[in-house]
Amino acid sequence: MEKSDVEELRSGVPCAAVLERAGFAVDRKESTKRAVKFRRGDEIIIVIHDGKGWFDPLSEAKGDVFRLVEHLESVPFVEALDHVADLIGFVASDPVWTKLPDRTRPDHSIPERWQSRRKPWLGSMTWRYLSDERRLPETVIGAAIRQDRLREGPRGSMWAAHSDETGAVTGWEERGPNWRGFATGGGKVLFRFGRDDAVRFCVTEAAIDAMSLAAIEEVRPHSLYLSTGGGWAPATVAAIWRLAARQGALLVAATDNNDQGDVYAGRLEAIAAEAGCGFERLCPAADDWNEDLRAMKESEKEKRR
Repeated sequence: MEKSDVEELRSGVPCAAVLERAGFAVDRKESTKRAVKFRRGDEIIIVIHDGKGWFDPLSEAKGDVFRLVEHLESVPFVEALDHVADLIGFVASDPVWTKLPDRTRPDHSIPERWQSRRKPWLGSMTWRYLSDERRLPETVIGAAIRQDRLREGPRGSMWAAHSDETGAVTGWEERGPNWRGFATGGGKVLFRFGRDDAVRFCVTEAAIDAMSLAAIEEVRPHSLYLSTGGGWAPATVAAIWRLAARQGALLVAATDNNDQGDVYAGRLEAIAAEAGCGFERLCPAADDWNEDLRAMKESEKEKRR
């Protein structure tokens, strides 16, 4: 096959087509427009670069559509070409994205966009989303606001700041009743809730999970509750390293109760071992800490009844 034919196949067949044909389905809850998560049982593939690239969060595997076929089918490149050629004209089912029409335009800097949004207040749409739907207590919401970690997003969504070691906002997680994403043009480092002088660092995968764990633990002293935003960026790794290097540090892997959470926990344990700090694996009973918090609140409600 000519090189031009190979390039035509690479550009003409999206990774989603290979995954759908192989029995994977889109996990809409865990997907964004830029990173679409596909599941097949316990297997996970994240499709990126407008469908042209992918990676396996549970291993080091990644690449283009041909590498994806090789990865899934355990076949050599020549056979992968035939598999991809058979998918010419196959139309994958794109997830339906609900994009908020009044999102802040990304022609301003990250700090400017962050400062342009109001902090949540008692009874605001964001406050009600966190309190009523996510069941976060007012004490935790109020503390996060005082620490300047939250902003009102469009349509009742929440913005939760990621910041570097200097406190500068680098981006924010966006969560709401009908929206999930990350700041356009922003960078994932860490969402931080708790004491700056902490020695116990609880690493979760979402800001809402970090605040939920804080609520469950009633905000333990000397603890900092963190979120990677579901990513594992070099800046995130460097930030965790700096925390783990503190005198008397305890690194707590409070990631989700699933295969991906276990992979992240393994990476955190490796950092702790290299940094020479303490390590602990703290696992939610359900899939994540917000599910645990909501279950706890529902149980308390039933007891009152």
